[in-house]
Amino acid sequence: MVQKINLKNILLIQILIFLNLGNELFAANLADIKGAERDSSVQAFWSSLQHLCGQSFKGEIMAAAQNDTTFAGKELIMHVRKCDNDNIRIPFFVGDDRSRTWVVTLTSSGILLKHDHRHKDGSADKVTMYGGHTTNNGDRNKQVFPADLETAHMLPAAIGNVWWIEVYPGKKFMYNLRRVNTDRLFSVSFDLSKPIENPGQPWGIE
Repeated sequence: MVQKINLKNILLIQILIFLNLGNELFAANLADIKGAERDSSVQAFWSSLQHLCGQSFKGEIMAAAQNDTTFAGKELIMHVRKCDNDNIRIPFFVGDDRSRTWVVTLTSSGILLKHDHRHKDGSADKVTMYGGHTTNNGDRNKQVFPADLETAHMLPAAIGNVWWIEVYPGKKFMYNLRRVNTDRLFSVSFDLSKPIENPGQPWGIE
């Protein structure tokens, strides 16, 4: 009788171990799947950006403040100027103003977007390198960047900023900004089907 009870206990323990291992394997597989989804969407988006390296494109404003004077009526050009394995710099020219560069960085957990602002002499603006990091998988055509803590400390009013970049290969590249809980929306679209001559250097680059 004692032997039978021991055998039953042993069998029960084995079943519990098997079930526990199964749960652990399932959780591990689920994490791998989610990681693979993230890697797949991020890498596809990053690859689309990399394929634009060295090219320039004209843009047009799709949404802006009604009283906008910064962008209205000016030639808009993006130049995917410098591409490394994990860093892409995209100067954004607004008429004769060459102060803006979008800095996009591939990280171990997603993509980081920063805004490098320079004066004509190349020195850094007092408000520069603000932006944010992706917080979810995004998809192969769109990545979203909520404002980070560095931005909140630098520009308290921008704590509600959300930027997103869309890339549709051979069609369009869109840069967008929305400030949450306000009517502030900025969007500019660039025609990827018609590369143009590169516009020269942004401020701060010798």
